[in-house]
Amino acid sequence: MRVLFYGTPRFALPTLDALLAAHEVVGVVTQPDRPAGRGQRVAPPPVKERAVAAGIPVLQPERLRDPRWLDPLRGVRADVAVVVAFGQILPRAVLDVPARGSINVHASLLPKYRGAAPIAWALIRGEAETGVTTFQMDEGMDTGPILLSERTSIRPGETAGELADRLSLMGARVLIETLARLGTLSPIPQGDAEATLAPRLRKVDGRVDWREPAPAIVGRVHGCNPWPGAATEAPAGRLTIWRARAVARESDGGTPGTLVEAGGGVVVIAGVGAVEPTLVQPESRRTVTWPEYLRGARLRAGDRLTAR
Repeated sequence: MRVLFYGTPRFALPTLDALLAAHEVVGVVTQPDRPAGRGQRVAPPPVKERAVAAGIPVLQPERLRDPRWLDPLRGVRADVAVVVAFGQILPRAVLDVPARGSINVHASLLPKYRGAAPIAWALIRGEAETGVTTFQMDEGMDTGPILLSERTSIRPGETAGELADRLSLMGARVLIETLARLGTLSPIPQGDAEATLAPRLRKVDGRVDWREPAPAIVGRVHGCNPWPGAATEAPAGRLTIWRARAVARESDGGTPGTLVEAGGGVVVIAGVGAVEPTLVQPESRRTVTWPEYLRGARLRAGDRLTAR
């Protein structure tokens, strides 16, 4: 099958690789090169690098709604379009370019977590499972009829980055099966009543509120890893918590954010239970273990972390 592929980040690479192995990829559409990293040097998206290496023509529209892009898209004569984390809304005219329509690979069990950050929000909201969904695209935000889906349990301590790696591989597998069964699958309309949203994360979404229950705080920590990081204010300055675990307490008294001794270590009182950070990063410093940080910052039971 002749496939036109839309995608931008590393998450999209397993699907592109699977398509290169099983179908004819006739073109790749990705975001423009942009500044990235600490040096803010202009760099190509991962999908562009893979496409160039494979000798696939690449288009990089700033705005896909610009009608001037329609002729180049039509020119590749694709049978179907596959979209994975592209980063722009596809207008109806673009969706209709391939003869067999456009299919999206989304990293949630739709209609839950429609939007740009489904993996992060599934962790932040404390979901026990998630998955991937392929669906026929319409002009809405992840609203088209469902073709296939696959579930997976969220592993204890799994971060958004780690879960994304697993779901990217799962999505590639489900997409290849979707294409193999295209024409025999019966698309299932999504139920809007069950829909939830997963908007793009902001830095403020990583702010730790110690008044929340411990499991909710841990979900935020892991959902905001690798970006934006879960931040709190310590006596020694801003602290990003990259990994943590919830621990039970014999009593739930005490001011949230206060450090207390428990089980031979130091934990942080939460609204319910307590949190033991395991991997943290002081501002402008390297990542260290929680005990290393406590020793270096000279923190002890009775000191307090606060919302940033």
